[in-house]
Amino acid sequence: MPAKCDMALQTRLAQIWEAFLDLLFPVRCIGCGTEGELICSSCRKSLPRLEPPYCKVCGLPVEEEASCPKCSLHPLQINGIRSVFRHEKLARDAAHTLKYNNLKSLAKPLAQLMAEYLESNPMPVDVLLAAPMHPKRMRKRGYNQAHLLAKELGKLMQLPVSQGLLTRSTDTPSQVSLGAEDRRKNVAGVFRCPDQAFADKQVLLIDDVCTTGATLNACAITLKEAGSASVWGLTLSREL
Repeated sequence: MPAKCDMALQTRLAQIWEAFLDLLFPVRCIGCGTEGELICSSCRKSLPRLEPPYCKVCGLPVEEEASCPKCSLHPLQINGIRSVFRHEKLARDAAHTLKYNNLKSLAKPLAQLMAEYLESNPMPVDVLLAAPMHPKRMRKRGYNQAHLLAKELGKLMQLPVSQGLLTRSTDTPSQVSLGAEDRRKNVAGVFRCPDQAFADKQVLLIDDVCTTGATLNACAITLKEAGSASVWGLTLSREL
């Protein structure tokens, strides 16, 4: 009983502290600055959604819902990648703010948007898993934005979130300035997962942005070698 009381007290104190901070530093929309929400209802409507038709594998817009020429040239091992928004305008700003500006609370409304997409566009999933960062980069940034999204999405969808089993063994150069081929080479073989860690599980990989799909595909290869039944990817936005 005392332990339960202590937990309830801690929760209440946290709520009071959060309310106090809201009074001192009112929450404002990252899009228009309106007070009240990190992404207001008006700005939510303006987000550039990625609508079909798109490639059934990599998720890039195509003229017909089939595999695109890029996937025909470089077949992916991941079952499919889907993204909620085009990586432009407010969607790009939101991803950048979460990743680089330490606004970790932004993960919650962004995960809500991802949950809404997942409810309308179901994918096979037993467990959520964030694309991992190398420990060195994790120490430098302080958090993995993909795991923040996965954690919030797991709460909303009532799905388990795995952390620590899929790891990045090599601190490779940033993918930002690399072309498609160099991105593939940069992440080839850099992920590790204990054998059968996700045996027969349908894994949904979560990341903030998909550029070429190289990182998600490299993760999928490792996960399937470790026994995963299927691996899909879901990202907040997609570079075109």
